[in-house]
Amino acid sequence: MTRAAEQARELIARLEGFGAEVLLVPTVSFADPEDTVILDATLRSLDRIDWILFTSENAVKHFVRRARALGIAPGGSKGGTKIAAVGPATAAAASSEGLAVDYIAKRHNGEALAQELRGELAGKRVLLPRSDLAKDDLTRFLGEFVGQVIDVVAYRTVAPGTETAAPIGRIRGTEEPVDRAAAALDRIRSGDVDVISFASPSAFRNFAELIGADAMRVLSESAKFAAIGPTTARAIREDGWNVAIESSESTSDGLGDAIAAYFERESSGVKTS
Repeated sequence: MTRAAEQARELIARLEGFGAEVLLVPTVSFADPEDTVILDATLRSLDRIDWILFTSENAVKHFVRRARALGIAPGGSKGGTKIAAVGPATAAAASSEGLAVDYIAKRHNGEALAQELRGELAGKRVLLPRSDLAKDDLTRFLGEFVGQVIDVVAYRTVAPGTETAAPIGRIRGTEEPVDRAAAALDRIRSGDVDVISFASPSAFRNFAELIGADAMRVLSESAKFAAIGPTTARAIREDGWNVAIESSESTSDGLGDAIAAYFERESSGVKTS
């Protein structure tokens, strides 16, 4: 599991419920923007926004946190700002922050969300809080029919620092702290894993850089790469690697179910690709 530690619990629990042993090696982490000038200006003008489109839980979390730091209530204005979420997990994150979600995409990706709301968004001012690494495909697509797209960086996607792999204690106070991530990496490099799962293109690319090209080639022969939805799967394939498992929904449940289904087919003798 290469997902950020704070986002991995649900998927870990689901996979363990299927009987899997899960090793956690986070290859992404998240931070506030280094420059919040545009984000702050946007937050101060929420009464002029018709729709806010949230395409990730992180966008919700960081957007709301910055709003509260400025003393702004982000729960939608009396003037009628509406909120849409890319999927149920993002919608749940918004609801937990006190945001009223007006629409949840039926297909869980950004372009589908925009397409499903095309009639509602036509000619409107749309706010898109996202990662600094987000591609501009969605912005360009929205630009075909909305009045104005405000694509603002709400958070940064970064490689975890050394503090991510925190020690978990000592035995008798003399041995070196046990580093779970390092121990997991040793098992991965030795080929002692069946699946490596990725929940974002950044997670995959950081993992590939961490492991190195030679180890990646060995792993591609011994382990299956699993991707959470088409965006991540496409990024892995564009870098020249095979995706054996791809969830149709970009959710933790979807990825967990796709991994379980793959091995169920394999154990029953049904051919998998």
